[in-house]
Amino acid sequence: MRLHVASIALSAMLVSCVPSGHRPPPQRRPPPRTAPRYTPLPPRPAYDEAAHRQCLATLTADGARYNALPDRVFGGGCSALGTVQLTDIGMPTTNLGAMTCPLADAFTRWTRDAAQKAAAAWLSSPVVRIESFGTYSCRPINNVEGNKLSEHGLSDAVDISGFVLADGRRITVLADWNGPDEYARNFLRAVHDAGCRRFHVVLGPGANALHRNHLHFDMGPGTYCK
Repeated sequence: MRLHVASIALSAMLVSCVPSGHRPPPQRRPPPRTAPRYTPLPPRPAYDEAAHRQCLATLTADGARYNALPDRVFGGGCSALGTVQLTDIGMPTTNLGAMTCPLADAFTRWTRDAAQKAAAAWLSSPVVRIESFGTYSCRPINNVEGNKLSEHGLSDAVDISGFVLADGRRITVLADWNGPDEYARNFLRAVHDAGCRRFHVVLGPGANALHRNHLHFDMGPGTYCK
């Protein structure tokens, strides 16, 4: 009985030590951490045979000559599906291999409409040859292990490194993007910007050091221009 009375008295003393109306706030747990928000890329559309036939018709109407290539699937997720090899687009272009039809058509129109118009505007001489680093290459983005597959691994990208003019001049991304010739700089930026209106993704020297010597054009999901 005495122990019970003592316990009650001790509880009363502890309560009296807390001023009335000033009870300590209840402890709150920190809010749960959430992952940063991002906008996922749209899914890659499935291969559509009807759309491919329509693309080939458009490519022909745009004046391109080409060889249709057999579908091929390689290791590591790489493939060449619905691809062509351009043989004549009115402009010799080096190192062109397998290209998806949408990429080939966009490239044909860019070559005809953008490259020549930019050359006439800034260089006063037509382009007679375009130099490329190629199209298909089974590798990750930026050739960094662990990155997702590059569009090159799907035959859906082309890298442009330079242009040869009728007057003998050679304009390259490496030497002239930030070179001393203002007109060459403006020409390269004009063909880069025109690419952004025709391809889904365009990367140049402004994107990162890995693109200091070429313009990357692809038709992958999403849109990006840098």
